[in-house]
Amino acid sequence: MALFADWEGSKSLLAALADGAATSGVESIAAGSADLLAPLLYPGKILCAGANYYDHMAEMGFPDVRKETQRLFFFMKPPRQAVVGAGRTVEMPRDTQKFDWEIELAAVIGKTARYVTPETALNYVGAYTVAIDLSARDSNQAPDQFYKLDWVAGKGNDTCCPLGPWIVPADSLGDPQQLAMKLWVNGVLKQDSDSSKMIFSIAEQIARASQIMTLEPGDLILTGTPAGVGVPRKEFLAVGDSIEAEIEGIGRLRVSIKN
Repeated sequence: MALFADWEGSKSLLAALADGAATSGVESIAAGSADLLAPLLYPGKILCAGANYYDHMAEMGFPDVRKETQRLFFFMKPPRQAVVGAGRTVEMPRDTQKFDWEIELAAVIGKTARYVTPETALNYVGAYTVAIDLSARDSNQAPDQFYKLDWVAGKGNDTCCPLGPWIVPADSLGDPQQLAMKLWVNGVLKQDSDSSKMIFSIAEQIARASQIMTLEPGDLILTGTPAGVGVPRKEFLAVGDSIEAEIEGIGRLRVSIKN
């Protein structure tokens, strides 16, 4: 979090350290040998965009998947309990039989944003990372109640927001709306899409979120998931399963499921 409190200064320092390690013979650790923690262990807020990919909406059976018929909405995850890093284990909620996966591109806010426009919104992104939004689909449903959905029970479980394997500064990533995204369960490819299929762009999401609340350095915006989740196929995660999520230009995040 301290890095993002002064992201402009931190970004320059990180670049200098990287250049120095490459040219000065400073001892370094190969990424494969490092024990990686979550790159942002205690974010301020975690805002997640729901149903924000055309192909995901189609696979879920929505009959009219046009942008003008959709409304951008968010749900939240608890920032201190939900985040785990690469190589860690995810605790499967005890009361779910429908534990599902979703790969997401996560934007880390780099400076305070309030009432920003879509045209300027990306200026407020400090970095990007890979996230996995894990969902207890059965706990998310409340068909007998007037509100129909329980977002806290379905999305707010401990350890259900893995992040990693690291953050990439926004100006080092290129166009965040043109990134390949893939997720595997036990080595089987389940999601294979790209960030161009978002209904509402990252900039539109940040602009809207900043109208609802002040976004602060170290906040996370999870920007939605593409097609390939488990629920349309009635495929769900089990204890002992492994998940790998990869986004072009960032890296591959690996976690496993435990009791």
